[in-house]
Amino acid sequence: MRQECQAFMEKKYLFFDLDGTLLAGGYVNTSIPDSALLALGKLRVAGHFMCIATGRSHAMARDWMRKLGFENMVSDGGNGLTINNVLVGIEPLDKAGVIDLARECDVRGIPWALQLDDSRTRVAPDGRFQEFVRDNYMETKVVPGLKPEKCEEIYKAYLACQAPVENTLEALKTLPFGRYHERCLFVEPVNKAVGIRKMLHFFGGSPRDVIVFGDSPADLTMFSPRWTNVAMGNGSPLLKEKADLVTSSLDEDGIYRACETLGLF
Repeated sequence: MRQECQAFMEKKYLFFDLDGTLLAGGYVNTSIPDSALLALGKLRVAGHFMCIATGRSHAMARDWMRKLGFENMVSDGGNGLTINNVLVGIEPLDKAGVIDLARECDVRGIPWALQLDDSRTRVAPDGRFQEFVRDNYMETKVVPGLKPEKCEEIYKAYLACQAPVENTLEALKTLPFGRYHERCLFVEPVNKAVGIRKMLHFFGGSPRDVIVFGDSPADLTMFSPRWTNVAMGNGSPLLKEKADLVTSSLDEDGIYRACETLGLF
């Protein structure tokens, strides 16, 4: 562990991933361990700046932001920013790239859907996407004749396919994506450090005072040598290799133990 990981006494800027870091159970039976709630309460009393940093869209994360008592959030994989409970904005995906992807998928017979606004609804040109994916992650609305080139902004795209189809799509080489469902590929921003730096700039924080907590390969995008990086015990091996501190699993009081080790309360 680096020297920076020794006990801290001054105010720190803490950024927490949601799924697998603060929240257990996935999207269906989501819960937060009592020890994590206790840690969040003690961190607030200690006066630290606290912020969520999630790949979820703002619409899919804001309820948990409020339930957990956060006022600030980096969402949409780094492209969304909520400051003092106000959504400042969300940067859309590269529209040209999504258009190319949809055209390639049409040729290949791969159903797709798009998220066009900050909501819990995605739209698809026909019913094939939902028939294949069969998930309840969000509502899927059919819009006959939907064309991405006619959409003003596109925040996320979803492909109904199984691995390793993502390795064969040429258009994906220019787009950020990840797989969190065996029957669905998510095309979404994956650079949380961008949002973290914007948040720091707004509040006047220093990178040396930042501590980030994550568990998945997507959280590598918020790990940086400029600040302290904490990996959960239930995290990916690659993330643990890059971490300054590896704590116990989420369900084994990982958040609380990490904060205790770092001298945050």
